[in-house]
Amino acid sequence: MVLGRKVLMKGNEALAEAAVRAGCRFFAGYPITPQNEIPEYLSHRLPEVGGTFIQAESELAAINMVYGAGGAGARAMTSSSSPGVSLKQEGISYMAAAEVPGVIVNMVRGGPGLGGIQPAQSDYYQATRGGGHGDYRTVVFGPATVQEAVDVMGQAFALADKYRMPVVILGDGMIGQMMEPVILPEPVDPATLPLKTWITRGAKDRNPNVINSLYLDPEKCEALNLRLQAKYQEITATQQMAEIAYPGSQYYVVAYGTTARICRMAVTEARANGLAVGLIRPITLWPFPTDSFEKVMDDAKGFLTVEMSLGQMVDDVRLAVNGRTPVYFYGRAGGMVPSAEEVLIEIEKMTRGGGR
Repeated sequence: MVLGRKVLMKGNEALAEAAVRAGCRFFAGYPITPQNEIPEYLSHRLPEVGGTFIQAESELAAINMVYGAGGAGARAMTSSSSPGVSLKQEGISYMAAAEVPGVIVNMVRGGPGLGGIQPAQSDYYQATRGGGHGDYRTVVFGPATVQEAVDVMGQAFALADKYRMPVVILGDGMIGQMMEPVILPEPVDPATLPLKTWITRGAKDRNPNVINSLYLDPEKCEALNLRLQAKYQEITATQQMAEIAYPGSQYYVVAYGTTARICRMAVTEARANGLAVGLIRPITLWPFPTDSFEKVMDDAKGFLTVEMSLGQMVDDVRLAVNGRTPVYFYGRAGGMVPSAEEVLIEIEKMTRGGGR
C-alpha cells in the first residue's frame, strides 16, 4: 500500500491495519460477529511485522493476555462485539487499576443478551461509565467514518500510553462492515516510542517493578482512586473532541458514529427547508465534549439527540445543557437504523416545541 494514496478497505480491516501502523504488536481476541475481520486480518498481518496474534480460548482470556502484554510494554489490543466486551469488563477494570495501557475495539451489535448482529449504539453506558466494577473511566472514541476510525486508532494508542489506561474505540456493525476509501498513516516504529520505565520485563539492572490492582489497605486503595480521578480530570480538561456543523444555529441535532452520518443528511434537508438547524457530533464520547455545547448555548433553543438505542448519550447531553434549554430524543433499538426522513420529522417537531 502506497502512503498518501487512497485505498478501498472494509472498516474492520482498515482499523486492524491502522493498529499495526500505530505500533500495535500484540493482539488477543475471540471470534464474534460483526468484528471478525479484525482478528482475521491481524492473524496474518501481525506476524509480517514481528508481532504476536493469539486467538484466545475465551474473551476473558483475551483481555487478560492484553493486560499481560501491556504490562510488559507492548502496544496491545483486543476487539470484540457487545456480549464479548461484556465478558472483558473485569480485565478492563484490572487494567485501569493497575494503570496498564491497551486498546479495546467494540463493534456494537443489538442487545441486550446475545441480541442480533445488526448495528447498534446500546453499549454507550458501558463504554463511557467504565463498564466494570469500581471508580474508573476509559477514554472512548466514536468514529463516524472508516477514515476517522483509522485516524483515531493512532490517538487511542498514544493516549493509552500517555495516561496508562485502557482506551475504547466504539464503532458499530455498519462502520465495521462498510467499505470506504481511506488514506493510511505512516507506520510507527515501536523502537522509537518513549521508554516505559514502569513495565515488567526483568530487573537484572534495577529494582523490580510491580503491577498490581489489589489494595487491602483502604487508605492505599483510596489513594489509588484519588490518583486515577486526578488523571481523569486532566483528560476531561484537555482531550474533548467534537465537530460542530453550522454554529450559530437555533437548534442542534446531536449524534455520533453512523447515526451522525444519517443526521447530517437530515440537517442538510432541514436547512434547505429554511430551518436554522446545526449538528453537534461528539468524537470523544468520554470525555464528553461539554465545551462544544457551551460554545453554542447562547443561541440554542433546543437539542435533539438521535441514537441507535433507546436513550443513553441523551443523559450526557442533558448534563451538558443543564436545564438551560429543552433536550429531545429519538432512538431506534435492537439493530434498527433511523432514517434521514425519520430524523427530519423529529427536527420539525423540535422547532415547533414538540418532540419527545
